Amino acid sequence: MKYSKLMAIAAAMTLSVACGKKSTSLKIAGSDTMVQLGQNLVKAYMTANPGTSASVQGGGSGTGIAALLNNSTDIASASREMKPKEFDQAKAKGLDVKEYIIALDALAVVVHPTNKVSKLTIAQLSDIYAGKITNWKQVGGADQEILVISRENNSGTHVYFKEHVLRQGKEAKKGEANPDPLAVMEFGAKVTYGVSSQAISDQVKSNAAAIGYFGMGWITKDVKPLEISKDGKQFFAPTADNTSNKKYPIARGLQMYVNGNAGEKAQKFIDFVMSPAGQKVVKEQDFVPVK
Repeated sequence: MKYSKLMAIAAAMTLSVACGKKSTSLKIAGSDTMVQLGQNLVKAYMTANPGTSASVQGGGSGTGIAALLNNSTDIASASREMKPKEFDQAKAKGLDVKEYIIALDALAVVVHPTNKVSKLTIAQLSDIYAGKITNWKQVGGADQEILVISRENNSGTHVYFKEHVLRQGKEAKKGEANPDPLAVMEFGAKVTYGVSSQAISDQVKSNAAAIGYFGMGWITKDVKPLEISKDGKQFFAPTADNTSNKKYPIARGLQMYVNGNAGEKAQKFIDFVMSPAGQKVVKEQDFVPVK
């Protein structure tokens, strides 16, 4: 799927669309990864339900969840799971938050098409993003310093990558005196941050030394997705088949969190998203349907 710069701008602002006569508008906010998906789900929903209206806003999963907790959006789209403390905050505010996994997504690690490196292990990726591996020749590439690019920290994609790639799934226990060093690993000092998936794509396609990551729906011919391995034995590409059969090691669910207090309008939309018609849109947007 190809994305224009116009779509990238739309990811940071509200897109409002309506069919037929006006009615109370449904508000959806959150994940940059899910903006285009959300827009197309809204269009299909309104076509099937004339007289409805909705707005879709990006800005990051953290932004959407914060909006949900502030009662300023009906649905938060998130490429990470809500944290226990966020559920506690919702409960304290009297919000009845429900979680729906609406699609599956592979987190693609991409390089410039001319880069001769075609595969990496999770451990190698962790070392690259921690600043331990700094030159492509250390992983079989050219003698060139690696330009390491990450999503910014309010992004659910950033959080997922930090937990499952940089820290390789290790978690420090509360109050633990000597946690596993991986469990407290942070991004290296030279990592640069892209404000959106489109921004990362633009940087990678224009710099032969760059490496970045984003949801599989953002892959284009201008970047090369790497095959990734968890154990160094079998390597898998970020494809729909490898995601659905759980072979690709950096795969995740895409969530929508609903404020139950929003009433019937939010639940009707979620019901549509989980229906065959909604899941068809998910597939058309190059994500993996859950049904």
